[in-house]
Amino acid sequence: MMSVEEIMSPISAEMNEFEIRFRQSMQSKVPLLDKITHYIIRRKGKQMRPMFVFLTTKMLGEMNDKAYEAAATIELLHTASLVHDDVVDDANERRGFFSLNALWKNKIAILVGDYMLSKVLLLSIEKKNLKLLEIVARAVKEMSEGELLQIEKARRLDITEDIYFEVIRQKTASLIATCCEAGAICADREDMSLHMQRFGELVGLAFQIKDDIFDYGSSNKIGKPTGLDIRERKMTLPLIYTLNNASKEVRKELIYIVKNKNEEKKYINRAIELVSAHGGIEYAHKKMMEIKQQALDMLIQIPDSQAKNSIIGLLEYTTQREK
Repeated sequence: MMSVEEIMSPISAEMNEFEIRFRQSMQSKVPLLDKITHYIIRRKGKQMRPMFVFLTTKMLGEMNDKAYEAAATIELLHTASLVHDDVVDDANERRGFFSLNALWKNKIAILVGDYMLSKVLLLSIEKKNLKLLEIVARAVKEMSEGELLQIEKARRLDITEDIYFEVIRQKTASLIATCCEAGAICADREDMSLHMQRFGELVGLAFQIKDDIFDYGSSNKIGKPTGLDIRERKMTLPLIYTLNNASKEVRKELIYIVKNKNEEKKYINRAIELVSAHGGIEYAHKKMMEIKQQALDMLIQIPDSQAKNSIIGLLEYTTQREK
């Protein structure tokens, strides 16, 4: 598997330039807001979304200002969604740092998320990039619908595999799909925009299934506590498979744990044990690898280049990462 540094090598200069431009895009005359945005920039993650924009643009054409604008807009949207998610989930940590709501309380965190969403709109309008605004607005709609669909189904624990895929397509995959679609548009390859959107969607699906599998893995290797999804009553693929394929007794016990004992470590461990013993993790891994192969097949027709190798490396990374 390629390292993150190797994946970034064709776009390292662009990522450095992006850092500067992204910081500028978040500037404000309000000192409190500047202090908070500085904190957000300091705790940034791997920045996979700008990487997908730049690598797609380079794979299909030449880098340009439009790609920087698209990457900044999408990263602002992603950051706003994380800030709001932390408030909704009452989470105190994000990427090993305190969340905004833990440090500055919910009201300020919500307002900072709103500020970023307004910057998303303003950046697109300032640059007269209506196509970008359209695809980003679509992503916001999809992410919100996916989250609401998940909440509705978690209450009743009646989710099918089809509904699960619809939830993660909207909630997680839509933003990576937006990155790849935007990259094609920035490269003046609108003929490839839907193709790359579908590629990004497949990457996002594989990424989310990998996250699901983490919940049943060894907690010393991953950044996320084992059993967190069970605590939050999230219907992940390993759990759905087990509920749909195990005996009536196992199904009954699992539903009882998720509904009534999802705060107790002993019961969470029992649920993990049941899902593992009945092939849930194995099934999810198989499904993830099938989706990854579909994504790889979509790149066959694109000429070989460093950027293409890196985008394949990024796909491999999403399915093999350890956190």
